[in-house]
Amino acid sequence: MRILLLLLLAWQLCFAGGAGAQWKQVLPRQASVASDALGSPGIDVGDYVYVSGQGPRRLDGSTPPDFADQVRQSLENVRSVVEAAGLTMDHVVYVQVYLDDMSRYEALDRPFAEYFPKMPPARAVLGVARLPEPSVQITAVAVRDLDGKQAVTPPNFKPNKAYSFGMLTHDRLFVSTMPGSDPSTGKAPNEPAAQADLALDRLKLVVEAAGLTLSNMVFVNPYLTSEIPMRIMNEHYARRFEFGNTPGRATIQVSSLPEGAHIAYTGVAVRDLAQRRAIRPKNMPPSPTASPCVFAGDTLYCSAKSGFIPGPNGGVFAAATADQVRQTMRNLLDNLEEADMKFDEVVSTTIYLDDLSELPKFGKVYRKYFRGVLPAETTVQQIQPTERKPDEEGHFPDLEQVSLIAVRSRPKH
Repeated sequence: MRILLLLLLAWQLCFAGGAGAQWKQVLPRQASVASDALGSPGIDVGDYVYVSGQGPRRLDGSTPPDFADQVRQSLENVRSVVEAAGLTMDHVVYVQVYLDDMSRYEALDRPFAEYFPKMPPARAVLGVARLPEPSVQITAVAVRDLDGKQAVTPPNFKPNKAYSFGMLTHDRLFVSTMPGSDPSTGKAPNEPAAQADLALDRLKLVVEAAGLTLSNMVFVNPYLTSEIPMRIMNEHYARRFEFGNTPGRATIQVSSLPEGAHIAYTGVAVRDLAQRRAIRPKNMPPSPTASPCVFAGDTLYCSAKSGFIPGPNGGVFAAATADQVRQTMRNLLDNLEEADMKFDEVVSTTIYLDDLSELPKFGKVYRKYFRGVLPAETTVQQIQPTERKPDEEGHFPDLEQVSLIAVRSRPKH
């Protein structure tokens, strides 16, 4: 009987924590999820808590007039979600900050130093055209177990009190945006190729300072302005990774970047290469620049998808946002199914819209793919709307993109 009870306890512990845990919605006090919301305030998956993008709005609906106070209020809203999950701001290891005016970048540091006085998280910052709530939005990832948490600073990098260049946890490394500018002068080279290489070099230095290599990367966000040709960025990026086994990737054109840069990289690496596994649906050929999805243990990081129809005559053929998002979700489902997962295991999404005013149209389709609790979510309009005309082959521009993170909700045998 004693052996039976011990086996039962071990079975319960297996399901109560770690990889096989059921994740749950996080709701701060005095908060609720509106019927037309695209996401939950936060999702607790046991090891990590994913926090939706938080703007500067107070509980009474007002917004502080001063930008620094808007940053503080956004961080306060992040804290309300983190604390509702039973954690503190010391557990936050990674944040992404979206600004609609990059000239305010330097004003971020004082509020961040106030909210993270001990060991600030890794931080990605990018300038966008429009936000759901001007003028700042902050999303976050918090780790539950502080054992293994360690800031990473490469040699000759000057430490910053507001953010860490990299943040290690027990199983991952989160890397701040590494811009394509000279860290000693803050100036960017004139040539796009030189900027791309400089940003990749800085990314590599952070990863190596953590005792890892670029092979450990599971997801990368290349952010670039219109000054950097996509072809050049891809050529130089592909040289750094193994063909067909690259990280998942969301390549996003943005309005602006810090330090006068036109390209920057941020991302996540897994510490144990044995926990890394790339996923590729059979209808997709190997790529020199991005894997559709990559596992970090039981966490699946998936590349951004659009309404692109794959195949020899591939392209975006839908003219409307609602029609494009149907194909986007189909493409994401292909990736999830290849990983033997489903939308119910998605814990966080990032949504990039061509025109934020079409968010209700997008959401009407998007919400149909999730049963019950919605994942954490961040939505931005990263650049000004594009001209919505087809090319000579009938291809329309992307009007939306979605990247996601999913976590297994049950053990796999």
